[in-house]
Amino acid sequence: MANWLDNLRAAAPGRITTSMAERTQHGRDAAHDEPQLPDAVAYPLTTEEVAAIVRVCAEYRQPIIPFGVGTSLERQVSAPLGGLSIDLSRMDRILEASAEDMDARVEAGVTRERLNAELRTQGVFFPVDPGANATLGGMTATRASGTNAVRYGTMRTNVMGLTVVTPRGEVIRTGGRARKSSAGYDLTGLYVGSEGTLGVITEIQLRLHPLPERFAAAVVPFPTLRTAIESVIAAFQLGIPVARIELLDETSVSAVNRHSGTAYAESPTLFIEFHGGPAGVDEQVAQFREIAAANGGGEFAWAERPEDRSRLWKARHEAFWAAKELRPGAGILTTDVCVPISRLADCILETRADLEQRGLLAPILGHVGDGNFHAMIFFDPTDGREATSAQDAHDALIRRALAMGGTCTGEHGIGAGKRQYLALEHGPAVDTMRQLKTAFDPDGIMNPGKMFL
Repeated sequence: MANWLDNLRAAAPGRITTSMAERTQHGRDAAHDEPQLPDAVAYPLTTEEVAAIVRVCAEYRQPIIPFGVGTSLERQVSAPLGGLSIDLSRMDRILEASAEDMDARVEAGVTRERLNAELRTQGVFFPVDPGANATLGGMTATRASGTNAVRYGTMRTNVMGLTVVTPRGEVIRTGGRARKSSAGYDLTGLYVGSEGTLGVITEIQLRLHPLPERFAAAVVPFPTLRTAIESVIAAFQLGIPVARIELLDETSVSAVNRHSGTAYAESPTLFIEFHGGPAGVDEQVAQFREIAAANGGGEFAWAERPEDRSRLWKARHEAFWAAKELRPGAGILTTDVCVPISRLADCILETRADLEQRGLLAPILGHVGDGNFHAMIFFDPTDGREATSAQDAHDALIRRALAMGGTCTGEHGIGAGKRQYLALEHGPAVDTMRQLKTAFDPDGIMNPGKMFL
């Protein structure tokens, strides 16, 4: 009698593998080296093939773990119960792109960089930029955001519709191309951020934006974290439409300098970018200069040529990898709390003081324009005392953010790493989430072990 793997091979001939190397690759994410391996990996080419694969897994009640390129950070792609990793990277067609309607439909395996390369000549772009060249399917599943979210919003506001394969192997379409609709439940919003626990996203309808006429990016140092953060708060109180505004503490800047060959002043620093017409950008820059000067900001290092801006943002996006070089081989707890911007300075400074008191190395950086910041807490995994101290600092940070009206995760998601904090943040509402999960996935085969304890 054929087993589930035999039936999978019949459903997707030549695209099912049980190779140890590929299973290992698909059992871990960008932040963790300890893999939890699936039993097999599938590489479907079409939505219909995904549906056929899912129907086999449903028949045998085998776990299904959707996989993009593995850039998530909370173990969303691990396979604690084995099963099948469905790698959607070969579903990489841009199905439609309309500059007139400012929307595009893509398969889940299209990466954001590839989409923007295709769109460049049409005068539009897709703005959500989490740093990594992630797939748009994975970005949708984790409700990604990143450096441009302060102006253009997150995946939640930029996804208009989806094609989803349900846990029973049915294909449904949610949303559409209309800019607004009052028709029925917002299933699109429910699937965005569901982390593969409700179905497999295979196509995404995306909102595009006009390509700005002018870009101006700069790096500006400040004497303290507080003065840098107060500059951010002042900019938004004045309504300056900053496109990106990122904070790196002095430790992060030092790491970036060594990793990227830059020579930024090693003090708390803002990476900023303005978009618009020439006159509008000049006005934004003048306003922000005044704010920075009032808070002791140093000289602005400007970048307007595309290659200079790319270098600047490449250095910022590689801050995670740069920081890892500060203590090779150490374990890292990555955090991504988000608080109301009025509490941002308090949350960051209290976090910094706590980490210093514990003697922990923990660079701080983040998308401070929307109150989101990260602390990378290093620890020796062989030193039980230090590992416990790091976990306690991580726990204290999340509880501090929640007490300030914030969230345990601004963009990384829950995965397997923050399940206990979902209940702490949402209380009885988590029971409603569980009921939805059970209604959509009664056999519990979709990405088990994630989001809920």
